[in-house]
Amino acid sequence: MKIVAIVGSLRKDSYNKQLAATIQERNMIKFDMEILDLSVLPFYNQDEENNPSEAVIVFKKKVKEADGVIIVTPEYNWSIPGVLKNALDWLSRVDKVLIGKPVMTAGAATGLAGTLRAQLHIRQILTAMQVKLLPPAGNEILVSQAAAKFAEGKLADEATNKTVDEIVDRFVQFISE
Repeated sequence: MKIVAIVGSLRKDSYNKQLAATIQERNMIKFDMEILDLSVLPFYNQDEENNPSEAVIVFKKKVKEADGVIIVTPEYNWSIPGVLKNALDWLSRVDKVLIGKPVMTAGAATGLAGTLRAQLHIRQILTAMQVKLLPPAGNEILVSQAAAKFAEGKLADEATNKTVDEIVDRFVQFISE
């Protein structure tokens, strides 16, 4: 099984990148996961959507060929970061590679609510994009107080890892349905 992760943060030491890397490492026997680099994508421009850059072509191809997508997002001003919205705009245009694609969301933040508002907002966006969205009830990966739960580039809190593992397992099952 091939999964791609789209991380809505460009920060080198992003907790969300670390969360994606932890999911990748802990599940390497179950699936092959690639964490895509959003920093190479130009700003979406409708004038260029029919003749996009090579970076956009490669990005869309990887998403199209994946069996599932995990979107890991921080929360900026109660919403998703612009870099993530930009990536979704590219994915939603012309060939619309996310239609019908199994998708789950996750996020880590230093506050108490994790990335609850950002994930609610991204679910609205993804619904408009007609993805096959993992139902939220019991499947929320909302890592709160991230500064205390990550160490040496990985999610180190065992209780949180157990929850993440269970939800990722449900996502793998969801992809197979």
